[in-house]
Amino acid sequence: MAPTATMEVGQDGVAIITLANPPVNALHPNVLSSLFNHAREAHNRSDVKAIVVTGKGGRFSAGFDIQQFLTQSGGGGIDSKINAAFCELLESGPKPTVAAVEGIALGGGCETAMACNARLCTPGTKLGLPELSLGILPGFGGTQRLPRLVGLQKACEMMLTSQPIKEGAAKKLGLVDDVVPKEKLLPAARQLALAIAAGKAPRSQTLYRTDKLESLGEALAIIDFAKAQAAKKGAHLTHPQLCLDAIRWGVEFGGLKGIDKEQEAFAKAASLDTHKALVHIFFAQRSTKKVSGVTDAGLKPRKVRKVAVIGGGLMGSGIATAGLLAGQEVIIKEVNDKFLEAGMSRVKSNLMSQVKRGKMNQQQVDKLLSKLKGTLSYDDFKTVDMVVEAVIESIDLKQKIFADLERVCGPDCILSTNTSTIDIELIGSKTKSQDRVIGAHFFSPAHIMPLLEIVRTSKTSKQVILDTIEYGAQIKKTPVVVGNCTGFAVNRVFFPYTQAACMLVDLGLDPYMIDMVILKGFGMPMGPFRLSDLVGADIGLHVGKNFIESFSDRVYPAQIISLLNDHKRLGEKTGSGFYKFDNKRKASADKDLAPIVEESRKKAGLFKGQPPKMTPEEIIQFIFFPVVNEGCRVIDEGIVDKPSDLDVATVMSMGFPAYRGGLIKWADLLGAKVVADKLNSWAKQYEPAGLAGFFKPCKYLQQAADNNTSLEAGRKSSSKM
Repeated sequence: MAPTATMEVGQDGVAIITLANPPVNALHPNVLSSLFNHAREAHNRSDVKAIVVTGKGGRFSAGFDIQQFLTQSGGGGIDSKINAAFCELLESGPKPTVAAVEGIALGGGCETAMACNARLCTPGTKLGLPELSLGILPGFGGTQRLPRLVGLQKACEMMLTSQPIKEGAAKKLGLVDDVVPKEKLLPAARQLALAIAAGKAPRSQTLYRTDKLESLGEALAIIDFAKAQAAKKGAHLTHPQLCLDAIRWGVEFGGLKGIDKEQEAFAKAASLDTHKALVHIFFAQRSTKKVSGVTDAGLKPRKVRKVAVIGGGLMGSGIATAGLLAGQEVIIKEVNDKFLEAGMSRVKSNLMSQVKRGKMNQQQVDKLLSKLKGTLSYDDFKTVDMVVEAVIESIDLKQKIFADLERVCGPDCILSTNTSTIDIELIGSKTKSQDRVIGAHFFSPAHIMPLLEIVRTSKTSKQVILDTIEYGAQIKKTPVVVGNCTGFAVNRVFFPYTQAACMLVDLGLDPYMIDMVILKGFGMPMGPFRLSDLVGADIGLHVGKNFIESFSDRVYPAQIISLLNDHKRLGEKTGSGFYKFDNKRKASADKDLAPIVEESRKKAGLFKGQPPKMTPEEIIQFIFFPVVNEGCRVIDEGIVDKPSDLDVATVMSMGFPAYRGGLIKWADLLGAKVVADKLNSWAKQYEPAGLAGFFKPCKYLQQAADNNTSLEAGRKSSSKM
């Protein structure tokens, strides 16, 4: 059905206006227009005494229709006329309004409810203003009405965190007037609306209330503190400050003036790259489950109810934990009792951490653990729907395991490997079941990290790919399907990341300064050298050799990683690497690194006595533009189904800032020409050192730069996945 709102006037004189845009009654412009037209009609009708606004299908509204941000510029077409209508027709019209809220009232939905003169909701309802998560701020008066209903401090918290509250907290705070059973919602709303109309219940016009606002001095102190906290948590973000500016304006000059300021701040936020980036990621994340040639092939996914995990180490126990949390039966297989006991203990510890955080109780943990079984044999594998192999990176061992699995598992069982470095086809090459062999690459810790990189081979069946996507959804991961190559998508794209950083060190730059630029200047969770210490220099050396072998034309074989291994400085696991670590694994700069850095520079031969003069922006570009270049190769080779999948993968695995839109979206916001021109200049500069290949733009990137086209446009030919 077309987005709309309907109106029905009862014999009691109450007009019921129903928001109707299934499934979540998003506020499409047509819904808002219809809502206001019906409200205007109700105010003008003599047989109408009061108005109730509700939503169709058990949901009030999830907010403004986000699709409008893609189709219309300037914040989806939100302007002052909409706010004027909320004020004139819902809040201050001739007849009172009551919001009958069921299920959800988020964003514009919550703002619609707050504009009404009273609010009732049902048990289980969530209410909130999550707009900042999309790089904007509330645009229908939320910055003014929420503080006047729940108090300034709580309102700032709700808006800055984008976290909704449940019905109990909403009633206690004053966001809703009462919580009533679902079957009594409309009768109670009608009764309250008539009571207000008759003067038997107060009519609240929230925009003009001040009783919940703190004194001016206290209010300004709260806002100043909130601004400082927002700046600390999001140093690169402007829109939280704009939101707080609008709130402050309303506190100082009144709600109506605050509405005007909100509209001005909203327009500024909507014009920022942050908004474009976050909206892009919002939709990109929801599109990863759509894979051309697979999800549109008319197949139905099969649910995974029982999973076997081979290997109970850190990764295997995390995968097992994720399965238990999704309600699956899980088997952990190990080679001896000692390893098995350790794996089972890790799973229990993972679950107990949920108890410590207040997310579960002991009874729930015990129930989940009752679905976990440890074994040293394959006896129970006949009934499992999927196996995830998570043993050490040994080709011979993995091939033997998969040959065993083909023999002991059912013919429809998915045979997956969590390898991060080995060719998936090679792992399954000793079987006759290569159509059901697939990569299920988790990121550590597996029960927490949100990405599941699903690696298909040329032989993997569409059904198995579809089932693995379903498995990812079951365990609450965002699945991204990629092709089979060295490093798959994420690790391959990021191999130049640490190599470029190491090159800067060999050129004379301080590694700790480089890390600080990437951490504070760009917004990554940590710099490349701190990341190396977390992963381990031994693993870095092993993985690096794979990339040097596969992509010898465009690598920088950093000597410093090898030297760290020689000095047994592997990172956190040995107490020192690029950094030194105390017994709580807190990192600090280590003067003992200096001789190793000096030795690396001598071997590289790039240091000319003085480090190059580079701004923080140039350091960021030097490290990330080669990453963008490799990402473009991955797109061009069809390793990902679509460029936006790579954006999601880089955000969810490597912590690439979501507010930059992911790797490729970020490059597009800068412009392909900016990236290609810089890479070409470095290729020319470092050609005498034999390093031109590390920088030279690939064909896909160079063509986008020459033609002024978007990198997100993707390939025209079919995927090679």
